[in-house]
Amino acid sequence: MTSKMDRRKQYTRMVLKESLLGLLQKKPISSITIKEICETADINRSTYYAHFSNQYELLETIEEEFIEDLVARLGRYNFSKEEEALQMTEKLFEFLADKSGICQILLSENTDMYFLKKGMGITHDFIFKNWITDSRIDQETYEYINMFMVSGSIHVIKNWLENGMDKTPGEMAGFLHHFINRGLSGVR
Repeated sequence: MTSKMDRRKQYTRMVLKESLLGLLQKKPISSITIKEICETADINRSTYYAHFSNQYELLETIEEEFIEDLVARLGRYNFSKEEEALQMTEKLFEFLADKSGICQILLSENTDMYFLKKGMGITHDFIFKNWITDSRIDQETYEYINMFMVSGSIHVIKNWLENGMDKTPGEMAGFLHHFINRGLSGVR
């Protein structure tokens, strides 16, 4: 009996997430109502409120699950040295290509800034944390350089997704890796 309820609960949550994602393709989260989500999902409002208190909590759940999946995927690899950053970057692009639909929605202007900020933190943790090891760079300068690299990378990813992933994950990883390590002189 419990597994049937668990499956029903999982199904309800899945349908609600899909409904919100569909609506986010058309308009911002601030313009989406619980009523619209429920109508799209064909779910009763009281059922919705048994799972989520508002549309922002539902969005946060979607974002958290995406991030957990990303961290789990990248966490399988032990790329900690600078020379292995290219491989990690390629794994990141492969993951994003696999999840391109949801990723485009979560990076769009229709969601909140939470996902973008969290994505920047993950990008830093998995890709950039070991890239600058020059002890002559003070912490404040390092933070500015890091912010530039991470935010630039996120926007490159967003643009790549919007352009239909016109380059392979390997090509994108190589481009980003060479640009970050060598500046414009590293881009061919």
